[in-house]
Amino acid sequence: MTDTSEAQISADVNLRISSPDTGLDWVTILGLLVAVGLVTTAIMMGNDANFFNIPSVLIVVLGTIAVTCISYSWEELRRMGGILGNSLFIRHYKPATVARQLMDLAMVARKNGLLALSSLDRELRKDPHLSKAVQIVTDGYNAEDVARVLSQDLDALMERHRRSASILRRASEVAPAMGLIGTLVGLVQMLAQLQDPESIGPSMAIALLTTFYGAILGTVVLAPLAAKLERNSNHESLIRSLVMQAMISIANQENPRRLEMILNSELPPLERIRYFD
Repeated sequence: MTDTSEAQISADVNLRISSPDTGLDWVTILGLLVAVGLVTTAIMMGNDANFFNIPSVLIVVLGTIAVTCISYSWEELRRMGGILGNSLFIRHYKPATVARQLMDLAMVARKNGLLALSSLDRELRKDPHLSKAVQIVTDGYNAEDVARVLSQDLDALMERHRRSASILRRASEVAPAMGLIGTLVGLVQMLAQLQDPESIGPSMAIALLTTFYGAILGTVVLAPLAAKLERNSNHESLIRSLVMQAMISIANQENPRRLEMILNSELPPLERIRYFD
């Protein structure tokens, strides 16, 4: 079809594909800053105890990295930078907006046929996954094939996200344990110097610092980032599930009213749409 035909089809249903909003997840960053700030404030409001000890930092930080590396392959670990980036950056889809866009596509297919969807490539390219899903339908795959391909893509995505989150989750479990190991090392060194009572207090403080570092790293940093990755994964899974249901419906050439009901059954109550009202 020509650009004029594409514009006409888009105008018939007011079709506009919105690309996902991508940017820093300021809630995550603000939460980390506030949590670290509260701990720092509590330290500064206390006495003049020294809360920085290099051996303790090395045991906790490097030890956590080393033990976590043992649990995973090199291919998984080299994506660690991307994993942290995914927890600090977010690609936000609005489920209700996506559902309306899918209903628009269903209306185009209903009025103009499946091949009419291929003329909307300019709009669809704003969302690569949606563009791929529509391409599968317009290539002539039946509904069963569409369901199988998109379902496998969704399963593969969830598995990648699950393993990414599991790395941070594993590190959050290791960090407090490494803190405890550092404390035990410090206690052994302290007990070896019991003949010098004046060294017991400072030695105990240094020993406890590793537990402190491990608790901060595991509880304040790593565990929340793992939870955020899991939350982001669930959100993207919902969006891809909506796309899959829509493509199956379009491939079956079903009535768009039925598709609206199917999409609303997956959407959260506050995100449900009323397309035909």
